[in-house]
This record gives sequence, C-alpha cells and structure tokens, in this order.
Amino acid sequence: MNRRKLETDVDRIEKREFVAELSAVFAETSMVVVTRNAGLTVADVTDLRRKMRAAGVSFKVAKNRLALLALNGTRFDGLAPMLTGPTAIAWSKDPVAVAKAAVDFAKTNDKLVLVGGALGNQVLDASGLKALAELPSLDSLRAKLLGLLNAPATKVAGVVQAPAAQLARVFAAYADSKKGEAA
Repeated sequence: MNRRKLETDVDRIEKREFVAELSAVFAETSMVVVTRNAGLTVADVTDLRRKMRAAGVSFKVAKNRLALLALNGTRFDGLAPMLTGPTAIAWSKDPVAVAKAAVDFAKTNDKLVLVGGALGNQVLDASGLKALAELPSLDSLRAKLLGLLNAPATKVAGVVQAPAAQLARVFAAYADSKKGEAA
C-alpha cells in the first residue's frame, strides 16, 4: 500500500467520523446558527470561540459538503440552503444563549455575518436570530419563575407567623404583669 493511498483512506475515515459527530450534535441540540466568517483573522476566531464557550455554545468551521451530509435527515435539514461559501455553525441546548453569543459578536465585528439558523424545525433568518437574542436566557427565565413561585410562599409564611408573634408578645406582657403584681 503506498503512502498516498493510506493518506486518502485516513482522510475518508476522518471525514466519516466528523459527519457522524456532527450528526450526533444535531440530534442532541435545540438550536443551530449558521454564520459567514469570511475575513475573520485567527485572533478574531479565537476571541469568538472564547466568547461562545463562555456562553455555553459550541462553534465549528465545517466544510459545507460534510455539514450537508450531517444535516441530512435531521430536524435541521432546512439549513441546507444557507451552507454556501465560508460558513461556520454554532449550537447550544439553550437557544437564546447561542443566538445571543452570535449576535453580540457580530455587533462588534462586522466580518462575522449572521446567515440564519434553526430552532428545531423552525428556520430563522438573521432578523429572527436578532429577535431571539433579545429574549432573556433560559437560566434567567427559570430564576424569574422561581422568584414568582417563591414570593407568595414567603408572604403566606409571614402572614401565618404574624398572629403567632402577636400572641407571643401578648403572653409575654401578661407574664410580665403577673410578675409585677406578685412583687
């Protein structure tokens, strides 16, 4: 077996593994964003990856042909027309986090262009991504919901405790008055 054939076989295996890995990602995630990244420097991409990672978002530059193979048969197959030219994809289980991270970086660097994305079967254009990015994050919504659920409970506890505290003060005053009479 010559060296060139071995390298070709290894490339094919790597490509198959990449497609399988990306297919697994599409099966597990809820949101995928497609960006066009022509003209980004290595420093820009490194900064983008760092910001995405901090937001819990994965970002990958992928060959369109391989990404199309991975999309085939998934709920994100509506993204296929967006995969032309130098593209990259970002994904996260939190749909707002991925949209927010991509939109925020695009605001500061005009070389990153938002092409669109998909939230499950729903395909979004760039304006849809921007609208999604303005929503509060999933963690923020959960915190607000817990706050709303907790507020009535603390009020009920305060109301229930108030008569008991008043009774305790009355008993204490009565006990003090009895001590004063005995002395």
